[in-house]
Amino acid sequence: MYRKHRQLIWNVQKQLQAVGLWEEVRGRVRTPASRLSIGQQQRLCLARSLAVEPQYILADEATSALDPISSKRVEDLFVSLKQDYTILMVTHTLHQALRIADNVVFMYLGEVVESGPAEMLFHHPQQELTQKYLSGVFS
Repeated sequence: MYRKHRQLIWNVQKQLQAVGLWEEVRGRVRTPASRLSIGQQQRLCLARSLAVEPQYILADEATSALDPISSKRVEDLFVSLKQDYTILMVTHTLHQALRIADNVVFMYLGEVVESGPAEMLFHHPQQELTQKYLSGVFS
């Protein structure tokens, strides 16, 4: 029993370190998650997801409710995690997609308009609708 408990503790610490949360919460790991900041809660959710060793990480507007500092931490985390995981991320923040994405799918009204490498899609879009969206004609 002790060995299993020790392994569990090690795994919790490992995942909290992976999301940059361990140093912030190490002295209060038994405190309810509701007492963490929203940014810390987002990273805690990600740590919980990593604990099951997924092949994919699905992130739907992962930084939409965060302040700029917390958003940057989550973005940096995704950039480092994409070395080991396939990350599917939904965002309406174009600059965020450009900073994080390797590949982008632009959708409009539930239909795929254009997809491809992020640099190519953002700087040389092939479809008129993509060009209009990127230029700010509509949002």
